[in-house]
Amino acid sequence: MDFFLKENDNFTPFSIQHLLVILFFICFGAILILFTKKQKEKNQSKIGNILAFSISFTVILGTIFNISKNDFKYQEDLPLHLCSFLALIIPVLSITKKFLYFEIFFFLILAGTLQSLITPDEYNYLNFPFFRYWFVHAGLVIFMMFAVFIYKMRPTIRSVGKSFLGMQAYMLFMFVLNYFLGSNYFYTNRKPNVATLLDLFGDWPQYIFVVELLVVPYFLLIYMPFYFTRKKY
Repeated sequence: MDFFLKENDNFTPFSIQHLLVILFFICFGAILILFTKKQKEKNQSKIGNILAFSISFTVILGTIFNISKNDFKYQEDLPLHLCSFLALIIPVLSITKKFLYFEIFFFLILAGTLQSLITPDEYNYLNFPFFRYWFVHAGLVIFMMFAVFIYKMRPTIRSVGKSFLGMQAYMLFMFVLNYFLGSNYFYTNRKPNVATLLDLFGDWPQYIFVVELLVVPYFLLIYMPFYFTRKKY
């Protein structure tokens, strides 16, 4: 148990470790979706709720774990970064199955959370922070694929705009919150302390404007497979 709770930095991005973790969650997501497709609709909803609430509970548990430590900092450790925030509210989609929520969440998760899997900023390995990070981030992507294949929800071209507006609302909220807390949630005040794609976009505030310019084309790129296969559904 001590090892499970103790922090370490033995994880190396872009290594075999990294590849194996990603492959594990790809297999887990595929098996879960294939299994669920064979179930009755009532059971499909139950499985979706279990997945969504498990992701949300993991974030809450991680926050409690951080609070229990002596070095907890509300400027850094509250679950307010985009991925954690989405994880907290993802059960709203699983319960209501409201298409508007799917539209907003879909591109934010696939564009933002998927990027966190490719360039992780968590270097813990085989301990609670490691499992929290990977289950939450990979779990969000898996849940959106779950919504596509099980709930039969598919984004439209209008969904791109709705998700972009949702991102603006969230970013504005973070700007205000960061001002009062002296925090840096959503990295509106400075870039992360580890290497990410933001390093390619210049210093603050330049990287914010670059991201704003790239978001819609990025969302459209994610939408393309749905556009070209729309007649098949």
